[in-house]
Amino acid sequence: MQDPFPIPSCFFPSEQLSYDPSSSSSAKSGQTIITTVYRTKIAGQCRLITITWCKDLLAHGFSVAVEGSTSNSPTDSNANTCKVELRPWHFWRKHGSKRFVVDDKPIGVFWDLRSAKFSREPEPQSGFFVAVASEEEVVLLLGDLKKEAYKRTGLRPASIDAIMVLRKEHIFGKKKFATTKAKFHEKDTSHDISIECSSIGDHNTDPEMVIKIDGHSFISVKHLQWKFRGNQTITIGKERVDVYWDVYDWLFSPGLRHALFIFKPLPPIGSSSSTSTSLLSLIEASDANVGGSSGFGLFLYAWKLE
Repeated sequence: MQDPFPIPSCFFPSEQLSYDPSSSSSAKSGQTIITTVYRTKIAGQCRLITITWCKDLLAHGFSVAVEGSTSNSPTDSNANTCKVELRPWHFWRKHGSKRFVVDDKPIGVFWDLRSAKFSREPEPQSGFFVAVASEEEVVLLLGDLKKEAYKRTGLRPASIDAIMVLRKEHIFGKKKFATTKAKFHEKDTSHDISIECSSIGDHNTDPEMVIKIDGHSFISVKHLQWKFRGNQTITIGKERVDVYWDVYDWLFSPGLRHALFIFKPLPPIGSSSSTSTSLLSLIEASDANVGGSSGFGLFLYAWKLE
C-alpha cells in the first residue's frame, strides 16, 4: 500500500524540521500529528478549514489552513496558512493573532494557550482557545475558553456552526496502538480506541488483530496474513460505525510502514442516505480532505516500530 498521506513536517518557518516516513529514526523520535478538517461558511462561501497539531522532541505547534485561492500570493503554498510554533521559553508565542487573505477577504486567527493542559497528544485537552474569524464573525472556535475568545476577538458567533468532516491521526507502537480522543459524531463523547496485533514478523505464528473501543473487543481478526484488508460494521451504544483496515504493509513490506484504519459512522437505520462506501472512495475523499461521501470519518495511520 503506497502511502497517499505522508507525515508532514513540524512546519515551522524558523526551523524547518524534515520528516522522512521511511526512516525508523524519524518515527522513533516520537513525532505525533493530528489533523482535523471542518466545513463552514467563510469568505463568502462554504470552505474547509484544516487544523494540524504537531509535536516531537524538538518542536510543538499548530497550523490553520483555509481552503481557497489568494490574489496577492498565488505562488505561495503557505499563503492561506497560519503557523504557530510553541516553545517553553517563548511565552509570548502561546497567545497572539495572525492574518492572511483568502479570495481578497481577510481571515484572522486568534489563539491563547498560556493555560493549556496537554496529555501525550499534541492537541491540548483544556484551558485554551483557537479561533478563526471572517467578516466580523468567529467561524470556527476550538477549546473551552469560549468567553475569553469572544472577548479577545470582539466578534460575534457565526450564524452556522462549523462541522467536523475528517480527523487523521498518526500513532506509533510495536504491538499496541492507541488513541484516547476519538469522537464518531460531533456531539458524541470521546472514546478510547486500541489496536493490538500479535506475532507480526514471526513466520511460525499465525498473526491476529483485535480492535477495542473503551476496553471492549469489537473486532477480532485471525489469520491476518489472509485477511489483511477488510471491513466490519459495529454498534457503539446506539450508533453504527463501519470499520475498515488495511495492514498489508505491516505483513509484507520492508522497513517502517503504516497500516490504515478508518472509522466511518453510518446514518441511522431507515435513513435515505447511502450506507455503502468503498475503502478506495474513502481514501480518495480523505486525500481531498472532504471526509468521504458524507458525514464524518476518522483515519488512523498506525506506524509499527521494530
